Amino acid sequence: MMHDIAAADTSPVTPHAPTATSSSASGERSAPDGTVAWFDPVSGIAGDMALGALLDAGADLDFVIERLQTLGVDGWQLSAERVRRNELAATRAVVDAPEGHHHRRWRHIRELLERASLEDRIRGRALAAFEALAVAEGQVHGVPPDEVHFHEVGALDAIVDIVGVCAALESLGVDEVACGPVAVGKGTIHAAHGVLPNPPPAVGYLLAGHPVVGVDIDMELTTPTGAAIVAALASTFGPVPPMTVTGVGFGAGTRELPGRPNVTGVLIGTRATELSRTDAGLAATMAAIGGAEFTAELVELATNLDDVSGELLGHAIEELLAAGALDAWAVPIVMKHSRPAHTLMALCSADEVTAMGDRMARLTGTLGLRARTVVRTALERHTSTVDVDGQAIRVKHGPHRNKPEWSDVVAAANALARTPAEIAREAITRAQHNRN
Repeated sequence: MMHDIAAADTSPVTPHAPTATSSSASGERSAPDGTVAWFDPVSGIAGDMALGALLDAGADLDFVIERLQTLGVDGWQLSAERVRRNELAATRAVVDAPEGHHHRRWRHIRELLERASLEDRIRGRALAAFEALAVAEGQVHGVPPDEVHFHEVGALDAIVDIVGVCAALESLGVDEVACGPVAVGKGTIHAAHGVLPNPPPAVGYLLAGHPVVGVDIDMELTTPTGAAIVAALASTFGPVPPMTVTGVGFGAGTRELPGRPNVTGVLIGTRATELSRTDAGLAATMAAIGGAEFTAELVELATNLDDVSGELLGHAIEELLAAGALDAWAVPIVMKHSRPAHTLMALCSADEVTAMGDRMARLTGTLGLRARTVVRTALERHTSTVDVDGQAIRVKHGPHRNKPEWSDVVAAANALARTPAEIAREAITRAQHNRN
């Protein structure tokens, strides 16, 4: 089977910043954990613009083409060229896929993707984007998604765009996709079914619930394919998430726009899973504490409560710990009108803030929460087990003390008809003896 594939344009595509990945024909590459791609559709987004942005940021064009070849579809070309849009340098992904009147239904494209030899993440993302597109087009035309004909978006070029974007994300080792507010035009556009409102109805359905920005330009700025990519793949919409930027890219649209560059931007970066630079000095000081094992940057969530019973407060602490909080506690305070109250706090990683904050709000009914970054140093510790008159007692050993597990102490005290204090003392003595 012969594929009509064009190599990169003679003008090389040079990434704006080096990336921490490399790719090969086998698809093996090294990539940092927690890599984020944040799309900036300030002038809208289309499939080829998203692909161009990722190539501009350092995605491997050969890697993308090799993945597209596994689909077993003929008659397409993919190349890349450096262009300028309103004096801004960008990469244009040139997708040439003339298909005439040959249309494909969603179920046929799904079968095509499921048969292809693609990495699981590429396949899963492509299926998600096409499914979102099929559902939206089905809503527009009043037909089930499986019966949708992808004629409006162009079946073959949509396949190249969507699978190409997913392959480019994989080339960059992207673990998470995020997106800024999506720009849309105004007026009307000409489509296969005649004149349609702008933004197109499918774009409206795809971006429902997500932030959009209207631009006073009578052109289609965001296409259904572009909207499907970000609607299906982006886990968050909004400002740039906290990250260290490792790559920057701009993907060019075909036409020039009045007064603004017709590009989709993308930032590639890694989330800070350990320490931010601003806290490096404090972290270094904390890490110098005797017996320090590791130091990390965490988030402390807090809310003040003056109308929650002790039972509910205790239950909230238990639930937060069960949900993965590294610690949870309550502190007595006095609020306005001299009301006795409590501050409920939980410690978690930055990745868990949204889920933990949502759980805290639902458990307490609070009307507001606070968050602050803290640096925590954990000291070295290990656990051993000692025997006290036939009862197993776990003992935690730290640099400065040994502490028996209280639940084990109480259970042993009840079983032996002795006091917890006696059991604890004997467990500590036996643990110290075993260490010596």
